[in-house]
Amino acid sequence: MTSSKGDVASNRPLRLGVAGLGTVGAGLAILLRDNADIITARAGRPIEITAVAARDRNRDRGIDLSALTWHTNAVDLANDPGVDVVVELIGGAEGTARALVESALTAGKAVVTANKALLAIHGDALARLSARHNAPLLFEAAVAGGIPAIKTVREGLAADRLLSIGGILNGTCNYILTAMRETGRDFADVLAEAQELGYAEADPSTDVDGIDAAHKLTILASLAFGHPVEFDSVHVEGIRSIGAHDLSFARALGYRIKLLGLARRSERGVEARVAPCLVPETAPIAQVDGVFNAVIAEGTFVGRLMVEGRGAGAGPTATAVAADLIDVARGNTVPVWGTDIRTLKSVRSRPASEWRGAFYLRLTVADRAGVIADITAILRDCGVSLSSMIQHPSARQGDDVPLVLVTHPTKESAMQAALERIAALDVVSTAPVLIRIEAF
Repeated sequence: MTSSKGDVASNRPLRLGVAGLGTVGAGLAILLRDNADIITARAGRPIEITAVAARDRNRDRGIDLSALTWHTNAVDLANDPGVDVVVELIGGAEGTARALVESALTAGKAVVTANKALLAIHGDALARLSARHNAPLLFEAAVAGGIPAIKTVREGLAADRLLSIGGILNGTCNYILTAMRETGRDFADVLAEAQELGYAEADPSTDVDGIDAAHKLTILASLAFGHPVEFDSVHVEGIRSIGAHDLSFARALGYRIKLLGLARRSERGVEARVAPCLVPETAPIAQVDGVFNAVIAEGTFVGRLMVEGRGAGAGPTATAVAADLIDVARGNTVPVWGTDIRTLKSVRSRPASEWRGAFYLRLTVADRAGVIADITAILRDCGVSLSSMIQHPSARQGDDVPLVLVTHPTKESAMQAALERIAALDVVSTAPVLIRIEAF
């Protein structure tokens, strides 16, 4: 990777071209101004924005940027002779963002990005482009905002063999599930509140359907296991099916519900999924509430560790971007996935049907004799063993009542076969809700 030792010695400023002046881009500009003394001391030289690309030149961003070079086409930053490092804060896996990053790397310029979708989907190709042109690609801000998740995995744990990685990777979903648990309100009501508070987008599907968390998990798993994990092989579920009843039942069982991204490595291969999970209420990750994120890693020597903090926002994300810029300024860069490009080989996650685990199953059933016997007979025939059962008549919905079943660990294919047969019973009035249980 490119070394900047000569430039450090001469104290020449590191000149940035920033594409995208939204919340994070403007936050970065303010951070570089307000913390210039600290950043210069830690980088060994000043870090300055010299050029930008943004749609609206006249928008008030809380800082005067009128003296900078403005480009109408962000890709032009890659060939601007006054730019040493391209900072891509546009977002999206395709279009301008991808073209800019590819052009900058091809030109031999370091790139710092917060673009999780781009890295999750095109990380393998970008890693090879980075190595071919000796151009560093850094992305601390792409996962968990201000939490140093990337540095923890790629550098702090570089000597260990990681067995698993993941955690709470989406603050929007964590806020919604926390508010549902604390207030007893349903998903739609809390989602509307999250949108009013700015925690959820007008179109929240990327967050609540698990896609955002899957992008981040793909990046973490690729770093943890030293091979790019193919994004389209990651199993993804969101939180739309989770109801207030589920949070209440989980509490009664001694659990909390969290949307988790989890990746594990074993002799059978990599397993990567994003899905709601029941976690013991005494587990550290169960205490991570609101818009906070948490990343958990487990290695053969280090054991299990967890880092948590704000996963989004101008301040945390801009801080992560600036940390990468300090590394570039000092010449402290490593391969994209933490290992030599010649050893890289993309891997796919094993199918969900091959996994094993315990399950929470909520059904809404007719309140009449023989219903439970029919359901337990199906589970028995499919090889699924029950651990416990809860039925709350007080939660009656007309002539129907909710029934919650908790299983012992079983193969997911067996559970899905049982679920298909149970859902077809005429005594089951609504779609079953199936949630995995993680022991932690």
